[in-house]
Amino acid sequence: MFKFEKEQKIFEIGNIKIGGQPGELPTVLIGSLFHVGHKIVKDRKLGIFNKKKAEHLIRMQEEMSEETGVPCMIDVVAESSKVLIKYIDFVSEVTDEPFLMNGQEMSVRIAAANYAVEVGLQEKAVYNSINYTLSQEEIGAIKETGLKAAVIQAFNPRDPRSQGVIHVLKGDAGKEGLFEGAYKAGIEKPLPFMPILDVPSIGSGAQGIYLAKQEFGLPTGTAPVGVVGRWRKVEKLGQCAKKTCRSGAVALVQTMGANFIIYGSIARAKEIFPACAMIDAIIAYDARNRGIRPLTKKHPLYKIF
Repeated sequence: MFKFEKEQKIFEIGNIKIGGQPGELPTVLIGSLFHVGHKIVKDRKLGIFNKKKAEHLIRMQEEMSEETGVPCMIDVVAESSKVLIKYIDFVSEVTDEPFLMNGQEMSVRIAAANYAVEVGLQEKAVYNSINYTLSQEEIGAIKETGLKAAVIQAFNPRDPRSQGVIHVLKGDAGKEGLFEGAYKAGIEKPLPFMPILDVPSIGSGAQGIYLAKQEFGLPTGTAPVGVVGRWRKVEKLGQCAKKTCRSGAVALVQTMGANFIIYGSIARAKEIFPACAMIDAIIAYDARNRGIRPLTKKHPLYKIF
């Protein structure tokens, strides 16, 4: 295991802390809710969903978080601003956990951000995401919301390799990077996010995490689980292959320094949290050799062993 030479920042988002050196804080796991294909949603245009099942899933993630010591957040997904705001209302009534406001269109994200600030949820709301399509219009709109935390999607369409994602974050050849745009938008808690396009590219995403933390010292994450579900031949490897491979993907990016992981459907919490907790505990135990100690008594090192 290792310690980053760069000083590692820690951000507070709602009731959680995220970032730091490997072994200081546990990985934050983020489950998605209301995403495309989520069966609890009955009408995506109107935002009609099974509230009982949605609350059950949120409670299940909270219970796994409490049992393992792994903090959690919720990635709230919608296609329209009206529906995303409706979902945010529901989630904020059910739980105090922080949440990501995930909309494909800028207008959806901005409307949700404005609403979150208006109703006093700005401390636990995260804009998801600032990406390579960032425009001056979006920079100005984010700044007007007053929101302070955002996922910075590091996908570089010109160069998807690990070095390419670093370039899109910091800029090159006279072109402004996403960090500079985010800071202009008033973002004080940028969360760089490494893209993963398929199972083989999990390695590039993991290396991107290491490089980003080494260079910027910011809480960095990725989403290595969803691509396993799109791996068509995985089920030929055995009945439990998909579940074990998801856990393996999570473990790989954790060992490269991931501070947060979007693990896909929140329904997977029971299979992801134990694996993540075990790796967090192993990393923290080894980190003691470098003078690093957990910064919380709720760390998995103390909760599961």
